[in-house]
Amino acid sequence: MEITRKKVAFHTLGCKLNFAETSTISRSFPEDQFEKVCASSKADIYVINTCSVTDTADRKCRQAIKKFINQSPDSVIAVVGCYAQLNPEEISSIPGVDIILGTNEKFDAAKYLEKNGKRDNPEIHSCNLSDPDIFYPSFSFGDRTRSFLKVQDGCDYHCSYCTVPLARGHSRNQDIKSLLSEVEKIVIKGIKEIVLTGVNIGDFGKSTGESFTSLLRELVKVDGIERFRISSIEPNLLTEELISFTANCRKILPHFHIPLQSGSDNVLLLMKRRYKRDLFEERIRIIRKEIPSASTGADVIVGFPGESDNDFENTFGFLREMPLSYLHVFNFSERPGTPAEKMPDKIPFRTREKRSKRLLSLSAEKHLEFCKQNIGQTAEVLFEHNRSERMITGFTGNYLRVEYPWDARLAGNVTKVRLTGISGSGRMTAELI
Repeated sequence: MEITRKKVAFHTLGCKLNFAETSTISRSFPEDQFEKVCASSKADIYVINTCSVTDTADRKCRQAIKKFINQSPDSVIAVVGCYAQLNPEEISSIPGVDIILGTNEKFDAAKYLEKNGKRDNPEIHSCNLSDPDIFYPSFSFGDRTRSFLKVQDGCDYHCSYCTVPLARGHSRNQDIKSLLSEVEKIVIKGIKEIVLTGVNIGDFGKSTGESFTSLLRELVKVDGIERFRISSIEPNLLTEELISFTANCRKILPHFHIPLQSGSDNVLLLMKRRYKRDLFEERIRIIRKEIPSASTGADVIVGFPGESDNDFENTFGFLREMPLSYLHVFNFSERPGTPAEKMPDKIPFRTREKRSKRLLSLSAEKHLEFCKQNIGQTAEVLFEHNRSERMITGFTGNYLRVEYPWDARLAGNVTKVRLTGISGSGRMTAELI
């Protein structure tokens, strides 16, 4: 007798780490019992992997949950991940939610979802961070040209605005040998680029007595992977050794995303960050000297409690002078359970918006200037499989998106091009070499 397989769909919100973990969770569903379908189609089960880094992220999670409930009222709705870890009761109040799985429990989603049908009341299996050393290996493949590889989880920094340590626990990682085994699995899939991801990847090795640079030295020895990209790294963990190794290793891409958060030392102190802006500036100057073509981006939070007009102007002036390629700008978000939630001197939302728009405008200027600097340069582009307005697109090593008339033969391959200009969409145009 043939068993009817249940259709299961997955939807991810948030960071690259979440995408890696969703892919791993999906692979844990036995193929003889479950058929994986896209989230836009009808499914028996929807697994929603959530983010909770800001109140905007929380709102997007609630919107996604309600969308899938409305899309398919009779389906089982499973909400997993960071938002589920931090706000299980809030999620359980949404009519139609069936099961809530926290940071660790989500990796056993297939087991929890063996039970058929809707629940009379939401089941909460969340907030179990009692085992501080557990690490769930994760990597993605199948849905993107690149693979996201989780090399680290958790954080010990406890910045005053951040809930990540509450959602994911303390910093931990696999050892290098185990990670190399994960990379070999990715090689088999024919993937050319791996994005190294985690909560605080520069902290890699803290739980195994190793270091992030040591990990890179071993990763580049693996045959079959042509490019490794560092997703984001704290200024105080971006060492001169790491910059120098990147400058001298073709496989490590010249792209550094560095969370600054503020260009005011007063605000950095309130945030409980582990550096002053001089350190950030020093790191950027070293990168520019060692790797002139490198892309450098920064995260910035505006409207933090106590951020005066003078503090913001210091930040704006500092960033204007820094040779950066782009900015990721966030309005400060009061997160429950963090010290910043109760700090005095709150900044009005309208002021936060005004400051954010100024920095976003500055980011657009810097990105345009970086694009112009690259016109005429040769680059290697990893083209993606999806078609966009009769174009195939991909990223250079230094993180410029390139478009070229659709050619299926380019998809999934690293191709040498000459950058010829900037299209109306803001992407780089190119000719094949």
